[in-house]
Amino acid sequence: MASTFLRDDSRPDPNHWEYQYLDLMRRIWEEGSERQDRTGVGTRSIMGAILRFDLADGAMPLITTKRVYWKTATREMLWFLTGSTNIRPLVLQGVKIWNEWPHARYLLETGDRMSLDDFVARIIEDDAFAAQWGDLGPVYGKQWVDWPTYEQAGEDEQGALFRKGEGINQVAEVVRSLRDNPGSRRHIIEGWNVAQLDSMALPPCHKTYQFHVAGERLNLALYQRSCDVALGLPFNLWGAAIMLRMMAQQTGHEPGELVWMGGDTHLYLNHAHLIEEQLSRQPAGTPRLELRQADSIFDYTIDDFSVTGYDPHPPIKAPVAV
Repeated sequence: MASTFLRDDSRPDPNHWEYQYLDLMRRIWEEGSERQDRTGVGTRSIMGAILRFDLADGAMPLITTKRVYWKTATREMLWFLTGSTNIRPLVLQGVKIWNEWPHARYLLETGDRMSLDDFVARIIEDDAFAAQWGDLGPVYGKQWVDWPTYEQAGEDEQGALFRKGEGINQVAEVVRSLRDNPGSRRHIIEGWNVAQLDSMALPPCHKTYQFHVAGERLNLALYQRSCDVALGLPFNLWGAAIMLRMMAQQTGHEPGELVWMGGDTHLYLNHAHLIEEQLSRQPAGTPRLELRQADSIFDYTIDDFSVTGYDPHPPIKAPVAV
């Protein structure tokens, strides 16, 4: 399918960083393999993609060809760092991006036809209901800051007995290792806990973060096993970039390069209007982030983040595939 995307010779600023994102979107839409997927919506997909962004001087990969609600994405990342797995703290901040998954589980398990709006209102108003139905299972933050361990507690006639051990805070460990052993190749935060995937509302898409020190600069490579390029990737790029910025600040480094790598990198077939509209737009400006110092990587609040130079095109609405 041909798009209305403006080609290289008609770009006002052909070197603008955002063309990496737009070129990837166009490539998938025009050349991707059309296939069915878990959601039943259908996608066009390619395998393997790489985007690179230099975060020097406060620059951030904040998409300008449609408005990205960066405060929502920031609140989500800060929620991950708390280790919480319940949507209630997000809902109380007006963040809606995880609501569909527990709502779908509620409908399936109860047979009740409660609307999404009524479900979210009940999450806010009813502590017990939120505890029962607002939990997503051991998703992202749980694995990042409290990866489960088990230790032998004895034996019986059937073999060894185990009890739950102390959880591993991968984020804290990476902060420590970046400070104490910057040349290590083990600065990794991993979310793909095979033993617990079936307990998660959604297995981690942005699954592996690896940091790399080059002189005074801190780089980050993010591997994402599955990526919705139209709706998810703008959030994922921002989330990874603020993770790099926070980690650099906490370990005494300058922000370096963000390298994003996608596995199954796709566009949903019901996002055609979004894709065609966005590919007809031209990026502009260089958004920058001012980040106020926090005592630790777990102490940042939304008020510590300030974006300048961001004047995006209007938002483009599209449905989320659950």
